Amino acid sequence: MTSNQQQPVFAIEKIYVKDLSLEIPNAPQVFLERSQPEVSVQLHTDGGVLSEGMYHVTLTVTVTAKIGDKTMFLIEAGQAGIFQVRNVPQNDIEPILAIACPNILFPYARETVSDAVTRAGFPPVILAPVNFEAIYQQRMQQQRPSEVPIQ
Repeated sequence: MTSNQQQPVFAIEKIYVKDLSLEIPNAPQVFLERSQPEVSVQLHTDGGVLSEGMYHVTLTVTVTAKIGDKTMFLIEAGQAGIFQVRNVPQNDIEPILAIACPNILFPYARETVSDAVTRAGFPPVILAPVNFEAIYQQRMQQQRPSEVPIQ
């Protein structure tokens, strides 16, 4: 490494709640339900360039709780961050935005969802840890054209 080569930089500039939505379409009757709801969780990440060396990433978590066909609640939380990434090879930018940044944002999103569910009058929903590296690898696998073995 030459002395004029700069060190890689990865820094968190800002973490914030970009979007938060809570719906309880069947209130107040839903609070009288005694059955355990079926809870589904969906994750989506989105990111891009803000300016030279500055990137934004949003991790959107959607949690839906249903009993039968009745929705107890629906929460969508968009946890976002601004990250400084400099002196990193271009090939490494996408994995940083798809793996490292969501890993940083997830605990904040988990807290935002749990807090919103509790404030809505329901028992807290604690989201299980997520392996963003596995999600990224799976997405990369799906984007590659399927290889046909040579016979």
